[in-house]
Order: sequence, then C-alpha cells, then structure tokens
Amino acid sequence: MRAARGITSRAHPLWLAYILHRLSGLALALFLPLHFWVLAMAVSNPDRLDGFLQMTETGTVKLAEFGLVFLLAVHMFGGLRLMAMEWLPWSAPQKTLAASATALSFLIAGLFLVKAV
Repeated sequence: MRAARGITSRAHPLWLAYILHRLSGLALALFLPLHFWVLAMAVSNPDRLDGFLQMTETGTVKLAEFGLVFLLAVHMFGGLRLMAMEWLPWSAPQKTLAASATALSFLIAGLFLVKAV
C-alpha cells in the first residue's frame, strides 16, 4: 500500500485516524458474537437473560458500555471521513475535522455514560 502524498510519519493525525477506525471496527466485530448470544438468550432462556441483565447494572459493565458507544461513534465518524476522502476534494484542514470527529465521538460516549450512571 502506498502512503498518501505528504504523509510520511505514522504520527500523522490522518494515519492515527485510520488506525483508530480499523481498531474500532475490529473491536465491534469481536463484540457482535456476544451480542447475538445475549439476543439468543432472550428467546431460549428468559430467566437466564434476566440474571444477565441484572449483572449489567454494575459499574464495570457501564464503563464497557461507554467504550462500546465510543467505538460505535468513532467507527461511524471514521467511515464518514473515508467517504469524504473518496468523494470530496481533500485539503489540509480536514485533519482538524478528523480530530474533531474523534472528540465528538468521545462526547457522545460520555453523554451516554452520564445518562447510564
């Protein structure tokens, strides 16, 4: 794979945005089997599901939910960034938009955490 013209360092914000998008996608893909397992529990064993849902009230699970919402938001904004790169003319200030998308993702996840707690 060729690096984009002008990007020579792995510390460049756009390279970091690329890595964050890839890692968030991987983490979400790893989460899906657990999610489907819990959904299957709702159909096959409702009593066990009730016990599982009581466990989700712990602080550790709330923090994990924050992480999940953060990953979802990061992945969504990363995908929008990629579509913008493909369909719109790319300019230097757009790296600020990539950083802003990450900050907005954190804000969305933080608001979810505040509401959950």
